[in-house]
Amino acid sequence: MRLSKISIGILVLAAFLAGILFTSAGSNLFDSKSLTEESRAADRTFEPGRTVPPSPALAAARDFENVFIQVAELVNPTVVQIHSEKVVARRFANPFEGTPWEDFFNMPGWDREQRFRSQALGSGVIIRSDGYIITNNHVIDGADALEVKLFNGDVYKAEVVGADAASDLAVIKIDAEDLPHIAFGNIDEVRVGQWVMAFGSPLAEELSNTVTSGIISAINRTSATLRQLNQFAAFIQTDAAINPGNSGGPLVDLQGRLIGINSAIYSRSGGYQGIGFAIPVDVVENVVTQLIEHGSVDRGYLGVYFGGVSPALAEALKVPRGAAQITSVEPGTPAEKAGLREGDIIIAVDGQELRDNQQLATIIGNKRPGDRAEITVIRDGERLTFTVTLSKRPDDLAAADQNGREGRGQQRDMEEALGLRLQNLTPALTERLGISGQNITGVLIADIDADSHAFREAELRRYDIITEVDRKPVRNEAEFWKVFDRVEPGKSVIVKVIRVVQGQPQTFFTALTKPASE
Repeated sequence: MRLSKISIGILVLAAFLAGILFTSAGSNLFDSKSLTEESRAADRTFEPGRTVPPSPALAAARDFENVFIQVAELVNPTVVQIHSEKVVARRFANPFEGTPWEDFFNMPGWDREQRFRSQALGSGVIIRSDGYIITNNHVIDGADALEVKLFNGDVYKAEVVGADAASDLAVIKIDAEDLPHIAFGNIDEVRVGQWVMAFGSPLAEELSNTVTSGIISAINRTSATLRQLNQFAAFIQTDAAINPGNSGGPLVDLQGRLIGINSAIYSRSGGYQGIGFAIPVDVVENVVTQLIEHGSVDRGYLGVYFGGVSPALAEALKVPRGAAQITSVEPGTPAEKAGLREGDIIIAVDGQELRDNQQLATIIGNKRPGDRAEITVIRDGERLTFTVTLSKRPDDLAAADQNGREGRGQQRDMEEALGLRLQNLTPALTERLGISGQNITGVLIADIDADSHAFREAELRRYDIITEVDRKPVRNEAEFWKVFDRVEPGKSVIVKVIRVVQGQPQTFFTALTKPASE
C-alpha cells in the first residue's frame, strides 16, 4: 500500500516536470508570449484600431466626400414631400354572377358603386421663393387634395398651377414666402459618367429627404416604350437609386443644380434595379415656364408621320440606323410648305444627328410655335436641308397628348376586344411580304384571334393590310384609331383590305364591327 502511494507520487511529479519542459520548449519553438502577457493583452479592451495615415490621397478623398455633404445640405431644404388624395369609385360584382348560385349568394352592395379615398406619396422641388414647386404630373393627377411637407416639417395645402401629361410634369404652389429654392443647370453640360445625386421620399413617408448618389449612365434615352411614359423627353438615365415615391424629386449635379426631375424606373421587381430615368432640365424649364405663365403648353408642329429605318434600308441608302423615315406629310402643314416629302429620310435636326428616330418628336415637341428648325434629309441619295417654320401643335393632337396613357390603354383594350394586334407597315415588312416598291400604305394585322368576330365574320387574317376604314384612308396605327374611335360602339364600318397572295396584292372589302361598351 505504501509502495503504491510512492509510485503514484513519482508519476505525478514526473508528469508535472514533463509539462514544464513541454511549455518551455513550445515557448521557445513558437516565440510565444507568456500566459501572463496574453492575459494582460486580453484585458486591454477598446484598443484603437488602425487607420489610414494622413496623405494627399486621403485629403482629396475627404474633399470629394465634403462635396456630397455640401450638396445635400444645400439641396435638401428645397425638396418637399407631396401627399395626394382622391376619391376612387369601385364596383363590387357578385363573384357567382352567371352561375346557378348567383341569387343564393347575392348580398347588399353587389353591383353598386362604392367610393373610397385613395392616398399617394411623391416628391417635388421648390423652384421659386414664393412657393412654386415642380413635380410629376402622375403624382398629382386626379387629386382632390394636395398637401406639401417641407424639410423643416412645416405642412401646407397646395394648388395646381398647371399640368402637362404629355411631358409628365406639373407645377403646384403653396402660400409661403422666402423659401429656399433650387438653381437650374445646363443640359449641354451634362455628360455620361458624371456624378449625380437624387432626392425624394422613396417608398414611405418616414423616408423623406432620402439622398442617393450615382453616375449618369446614358443621355438622350428615347424609345417607343419610353414614349409611353413621356412623349417629349429624351431621358437622362442614372444608376442613382430611384424608387416609387422619388417621382418628382430633383436629380442634381455636384454643384447642387437641377439637371432633371426623377420620373421612372426600369424594374422587373417594382423596386430599384440600377436603372432610373429623369426628365432633362431643358424640357423641365420649357414646360414649367409655360405652365406658370399660361397654365398650358404650346408645342411646335412639323406635320409628318414617321417611322424607323430598317437595317437593309440603312445599308442601301448609307444612312444612320437612328434616322426617321417620313411615311406621310400632312397637307397644309409646315413640312409640306417647306418641301418635305413622303419617303424622305430625316438624319438630323438643327445639325444634331438623330440617334433614334423618336428623337424627332422630342426635338420638335420642345420647340415653340414660330421657331425655325433645320431639317436635314436624304432624298434619292442626295443630302438636302430644309428650313421649316413650325406651327402650333393642333388642339386635337394636344388633347390626345393630355390623355396619352389613357388613350393608349383604351386602344390596347379595343385591340383585345377586336381580337386584333395592329402594327405600322414598315419597309422591312413590305419587303418581307414581297410588295416593296408597290407604294402600298396601311396598317398591318400582326396577329388575330381565331375566335374573334374579325376572324370569323369579317374573314380578316394575319398579315392583311387595312388601307381604309369607313371610306377614309389610314396609313398607320394613329390614323386607324383616329377614324375607328369615331365609330359608335356596336356599329359596323366598311374596311378596305389588301391581302398578299403569292406575292400579288389583292384588294377586297369587309365590315368590321366595333365592340359594344360594357
